[in-house]
Amino acid sequence: MKLTGAEIIMECLMREGVETIYGYPGGAILPFYDALSKYPQIHHVLTRHEQGAAHMADGFARATGKVGVAIGTSGPGATNLVTGIATAMMDSSPIVCITGQVASSVIGTDAFQEVDVTGVTLPITKHSYLVYDVEELAYIIREAFHIARTGRPGPVLIDVPKDVQNAVTEFEYPEGEIYLPGYKPPQKANADEIQAAMDLIQQAQHPVILAGHGVLMSGATAEVIEFAERTQTPIALTLLGKGGVPESHPLSLGMMGMHGTGYANLAIQDADLLLAFGMRFDDRVTGNLKTYAPNAKKIHIDIDASEIHKNVHADVPIVGDLKTVLNQLLPALPAIEHREWLAQIRDWMEDADERDIVHQHVTNKLLAAHVIRDMWVATQGNAIVVTDVGQHQMWEAQYYLHERPHTLITSGGLGTMGFGLPAAIGASMGLKTNDVWLIAGDGGFQMTMSELATAVQEHVPVKIAIINNGYLGMVRQWQEFFYEERYNATPMITPDFVKLADAYGIPAKRVTQREDVIPAMQWAETIEGGPVLLEFVVEKHDIVYPMVPAGADLHNMIRRPVPSPEGL
Repeated sequence: MKLTGAEIIMECLMREGVETIYGYPGGAILPFYDALSKYPQIHHVLTRHEQGAAHMADGFARATGKVGVAIGTSGPGATNLVTGIATAMMDSSPIVCITGQVASSVIGTDAFQEVDVTGVTLPITKHSYLVYDVEELAYIIREAFHIARTGRPGPVLIDVPKDVQNAVTEFEYPEGEIYLPGYKPPQKANADEIQAAMDLIQQAQHPVILAGHGVLMSGATAEVIEFAERTQTPIALTLLGKGGVPESHPLSLGMMGMHGTGYANLAIQDADLLLAFGMRFDDRVTGNLKTYAPNAKKIHIDIDASEIHKNVHADVPIVGDLKTVLNQLLPALPAIEHREWLAQIRDWMEDADERDIVHQHVTNKLLAAHVIRDMWVATQGNAIVVTDVGQHQMWEAQYYLHERPHTLITSGGLGTMGFGLPAAIGASMGLKTNDVWLIAGDGGFQMTMSELATAVQEHVPVKIAIINNGYLGMVRQWQEFFYEERYNATPMITPDFVKLADAYGIPAKRVTQREDVIPAMQWAETIEGGPVLLEFVVEKHDIVYPMVPAGADLHNMIRRPVPSPEGL
């Protein structure tokens, strides 16, 4: 059948299983939007900003495991997608962004709303295309989805000039296997690698598993738990690894790194073997590389060869799919005990427990950590939590314990403020559930709060918890510790969030006392058919403990003092 390029895009999206797309129209993408009316099977969500579209596609992808799709026009429409694309790239999230472009005949002439978006996004995509021939369009779209979802997932951009969208050609969907020279994500380890890893595992006395985002993406939760239980190896989690192993598991150490648990960081520094499972030794995890786990051998399993030896040298590097490689290791893996090692870790845990703010008596203050722990209680740990970026993000990582994969959606690598609300909308729409809670700070929320209109328009039942401390809290914390309390540009005036919600027709409440936290959340759970908002007015000068200063040794943490008997 003969179709226009715009119709070919729609046909290919349908055949890729796409049901929802997020976007914002404009001149260069109008042929695509005109074709939408012929394809009622695909629901288009009109966002209020293209950045919101990219984050919604990202949240959708992280929640469902499917490829998210974002649409924008040329020029500013395309550049508005850039932050969302970079966010997806840093966190290995599979999205496809389709942008309109000026007509082929005027590319390179600085035409109205012309931007070389493939050039702009080259460093932040797995691949990008500028389509000049409508006859290549169908294969390019199929190829783009294949690249986005395979190997280490990530974003792909397709830039389609307006004349290509209007051009007509015979359409035949490209069936069969996608072949890309040089692109064949590895799966298995070889026998020598398995034996070398097994030798180090059997020799180790102080092993620690570092479980990253790859555990979730590979679907390797069961294998990691079996490995840990058989070898009695404790498990430390990266921020994006949370949920990969139940945090209630007796071998779980919680999150590692800059704001990780004290005992996870001490265990890593005292380890003689680190088993890096699907993680990339980010600087927020390692601290000072010169003093990082100085006595530990490293086994690094990752599907992305570029991560091997990039930051930390691996004694046994294995490039492959984590689930596949662990299933190669497990049949020959002996039962091993590390009683003294686990006893040492329990001592560190007891010290950390004594310092923990959730066990301390606090008077006349509502603390963000208490709000988040109470959310965990109120939701019985069953919510899908999406966060923005800042102090609240770290408190969520510390005090909301995740038992299942893909129940924490957050911007880790890029640390994108404004990610939270649109990502929560995408996650809720993708899962078709009312179990999605957004935790956002008053700063990051204001960056994309225009997407409240999208949530209302689409009747998205997302529950919004704003942690309002009147500051850019994490920046203020750094100013307190490292800039002699010069709080430049961090105090914030915010709108009345309850009145703002009311302007959109969103039910809302403000909470200032701890005894009202759980009742407010229980009330929010009763709201159906659209979003609901809770504003928690919390202590302004609170600190996320522990904290490893940037570039400091991982064990050199700023820790919460042991409380006095009188409490706070």
